[in-house]
Amino acid sequence: QLAGLAVIAFGLWLRFGGVMADFASEKKSPEYFFMGLYVLVGAGALMTTVGFFGCCGAARESQCLLGAFFACLLVIFAAEVTAGVFAFIGKKVAIQEAQKIYEDIYDDYMKNPGGEVNRTIYHYHLALQCCGKDNTEQQMGLPCPENIQMPKASNCLIEIQNVIDANLHLVGIVGIAIAGITVSKSMFSLSNAYLSPVPCPLLRALWKVF
Repeated sequence: QLAGLAVIAFGLWLRFGGVMADFASEKKSPEYFFMGLYVLVGAGALMTTVGFFGCCGAARESQCLLGAFFACLLVIFAAEVTAGVFAFIGKKVAIQEAQKIYEDIYDDYMKNPGGEVNRTIYHYHLALQCCGKDNTEQQMGLPCPENIQMPKASNCLIEIQNVIDANLHLVGIVGIAIAGITVSKSMFSLSNAYLSPVPCPLLRALWKVF
């Protein structure tokens, strides 16, 4: 249960915290990027829920409850592996989507500076600590944070790539690591179910398969 809560907290932090919250706050958002996070949070919620069945099954030495716990862990394992696969394989698409969002906002600002688009592009610059699409954009009047030193400011397209690359790798590593833990818990629960004094023919058949 604690592991499930930790997974939920981690996924929500990546989804709604810091730079990722800035991407999600706009009308367009890199949904492919967030897909792995949604799966990870869902797996964490399922882990928290089925943890109760595991505790009850162990306390009552019930093969049926432990078997249900084992089946749920298999579903969680599949979800966590899916999150890891999305994180590693979908990195390129996620980066392209996020960069396209910034480029659209940048183009809107260049056509009609001021108003909402001014605040939006400044918000991106502040969150990413960058300015424009190259190192000379401040001369064109882009709203850049005062603490950014020009002409050393980072290219925002490069910063977007760096941020998403780092976060997606983190999602993939956490998802696969927790999936490994889930496998060990699954085998442990199935072993306990097999040794339980309350018989369950279906689980004994599963044990022979594994």
